[in-house]
Amino acid sequence: MFFEVNRFYPQLSAFICGYKGFCLDSGVSPNMSELHEKFMRRALAQARKGVGKTSPNPAVGCLIVRDGQIVGEGWHRKAGTPHAEVHALAMAGEKAAGADVYVTLEPCSHHGRTPPCAEALIGANVARVFAGMVDPNPKVSGGGVRILEEAGIQVVVGILERECRALNEAFVKHVTTGLPFVILKSALTLDGKIATAMGDSKWVTNDKSRGYVHKLRAMVDAVLVGVGTVAADDPQLTARIPGGKDPLRVVVDSGLRFPRNAQMLRSQSPAGTLVATVSRDGTAIHELASLGAEILPCRERDGRVDLRDLLAQLGARGIQSLLLEGGGVLAGEALRQGLVDKFLLFFAPKLVGGEGIAPFAGPGVARMADAFRLRDITVTRFDDDILVEGYPERACSPV
Repeated sequence: MFFEVNRFYPQLSAFICGYKGFCLDSGVSPNMSELHEKFMRRALAQARKGVGKTSPNPAVGCLIVRDGQIVGEGWHRKAGTPHAEVHALAMAGEKAAGADVYVTLEPCSHHGRTPPCAEALIGANVARVFAGMVDPNPKVSGGGVRILEEAGIQVVVGILERECRALNEAFVKHVTTGLPFVILKSALTLDGKIATAMGDSKWVTNDKSRGYVHKLRAMVDAVLVGVGTVAADDPQLTARIPGGKDPLRVVVDSGLRFPRNAQMLRSQSPAGTLVATVSRDGTAIHELASLGAEILPCRERDGRVDLRDLLAQLGARGIQSLLLEGGGVLAGEALRQGLVDKFLLFFAPKLVGGEGIAPFAGPGVARMADAFRLRDITVTRFDDDILVEGYPERACSPV
């Protein structure tokens, strides 16, 4: 009952919570709800240890609590290895019997590369399971809850659900739509320029901001830029941090102008370089392929690569998260087509003035009322730089 009402009737759940003095998210009094949230936050902290390491699986954290004490905890470390629940159960041992389980995602119910976690919890004879959210995969959604309840284990879903969904926002989008979660990153001066009129962009932001971007690259599956960025900046697009994995480098290059001496083709990174194009120039294709690039033919839109087709092809390859790093032409097109899921805008305390290059090239809106708006804004300082992070209000998009 708790699961069904909370899942399908969240407004009714909120009404009952306020009117009756208990909350369907926890099935207990408000004071107990605070305790459940405390344990779920600890499970979220465990899950964050696996962010960027578990793809194509979600990052999951698990806590086992008995008599108010944590007796086991764990997180999913890598796809193909034991899930968070298994690590937590191993730590808890016999103390898991009769205990409460806090897990950020509904325990899996299907056989993949590892056995179902729901069955492991049943075998351990746990008493209750508190899950942050239902598995968004439509093929298995609710299956873990059903198996647990049929075994007589009480299941409560929805504790800190928003935080749990945000943790795996890329996984959620990909498993429900087949498309990657697109994060647009841009480094700007205070007057909104990403480069001078001469194209100089090194460096807009400081070392600390750039270090954070390297961490982001290590957490995403792929990085996307336009060929203009490759020609102007000759980037490596690698995650230059200890132990960090390099993402797949994707370059939109409609006419195959990719510089043959680019660092991306000469670096020792194990990450591949994918060139998305509409060109059928056999000579250019052969040249780039011989240098190690993979050529991805895409549908054409106004003479250029159709970004929607590109995203669909990347999603079909299992790319869940995509960091769009530039430049202005590519970013402008992604903005107008409503393809960006999240914005990361780094502002440096600098002023370029004059005819500097804007972050979003091409036609903009005619009226301020039609401007693209962001919601759920957070602001973070990186020394003198400021990161503004937010999500698009798609209802306000004029396209």
